[in-house]
Amino acid sequence: MNGNLAHLTLAFGLLGNIVSFMVFLAPIPTFYKVYKNKSTAGFQSAPYVVGLFSAMLWIYYALLKTNVMLLITINAVGCFIETLYICFFLFYAPKKARMESLKLIVLLIVVGFGLIVGLTQFFASGVTRGVIVGWICLVFSLCVFVAPLGVLRQVIKTKSVEYMPILLSVALTLSAVMWFFYGLLLGDFNIAIPNVLGFAFGILQMILYYMYKNKKPISDEKMSEFEATKYPVGEMEEKKIQEIVDHKTIDVVKLTALISSDILPVVSKLKENGHEAGHVAVEPQAHPNVPNHIIEVTA
Repeated sequence: MNGNLAHLTLAFGLLGNIVSFMVFLAPIPTFYKVYKNKSTAGFQSAPYVVGLFSAMLWIYYALLKTNVMLLITINAVGCFIETLYICFFLFYAPKKARMESLKLIVLLIVVGFGLIVGLTQFFASGVTRGVIVGWICLVFSLCVFVAPLGVLRQVIKTKSVEYMPILLSVALTLSAVMWFFYGLLLGDFNIAIPNVLGFAFGILQMILYYMYKNKKPISDEKMSEFEATKYPVGEMEEKKIQEIVDHKTIDVVKLTALISSDILPVVSKLKENGHEAGHVAVEPQAHPNVPNHIIEVTA
């Protein structure tokens, strides 16, 4: 029986590593877009800094435990990938975003992780140290899994799943399932419990995706309703006709002004020479500053 449990634990641990690796690679399209645009506009570094902090925390916890090597392998890979993402982000980020990212890195990675390691090393020992770090990992993981609630609220509010990719939701749900059973079979509830919440939120995300994937975003609907209310069909047609008439009127005014500017200087000169303006034929002069154009006023 123990042999079977060991095999199952290994299997779920390996599957957890594979699925988690896919999750770590999920932001690649985002960074390809950043590379093409040569800018991080619209993106934030917080998810990657939090991801790096989480991976470091789980490695520290795994080093205090036994028989959790698979937890170390995937989080070591995660640390490497998240560090690459952060470096890439900092390279293309504008100055303000870069400074905010550096502050977050110092606050979370240097100060936060440094304090956890320092305090648990100096003020705890043996099993107690592992229990304390385990509880920190548990609470932090719960906070990370609760974070998508903001995205779920946005989806419900806008009726749009634009910012909730289904493949990532599926991958996170599968990852939660694998790590839940891995923690359960190990008897480590610090690993198992957070993934119950992760699984629940993953299922909820997929339900919302299939509810709203074919819905028109509410912002577009409101704009259409606003236009229909403000400008009924007849009024909109009249508005367009009035705009065309106004445009043509402006063209006629411009034409009149151009002709007047050509004729008036000749009339003035004839008056100076003592001629009656009413008895002379006035021929337009070429305007010195305006090239010859044929101006059409379409009806």
